[in-house]
Amino acid sequence: MDGPSLSMASSDRKGLLPEPDKPYGGIRRYSETDVARLRFVKSAQRLGFSLDEIAELLQLQDGAHCNEASSLAERKLKDVREKLAALAQMEAALSELVDACHARKGSVSCPLITSLQGKKSLRATGTG
Repeated sequence: MDGPSLSMASSDRKGLLPEPDKPYGGIRRYSETDVARLRFVKSAQRLGFSLDEIAELLQLQDGAHCNEASSLAERKLKDVREKLAALAQMEAALSELVDACHARKGSVSCPLITSLQGKKSLRATGTG
């Protein structure tokens, strides 16, 4: 499966999956319920939920707590939108610096390095 990696073992350690007994010298056998739960966890990870948030979702898994699940999803959506806005600012600042690097003529100092040294403000991020 693509996306963040989560093995059965790491799910066990986080308490997201029950850990079945391991016969001496053998391998653990997971039930279909365990596999379905792991799929739930991986699907939630692909949406950006942390393992702690997934633990909260698992407590709501019976479907009777839609308001609570919706609230958790709304918080995650807000976080994602904030990250997208920050990434857009980073993209604009880097684009400006790359353009400045390509347009520089006769300047001794590299615009990117000068900016990172704090000698020129990054307009898009407001830092410098």
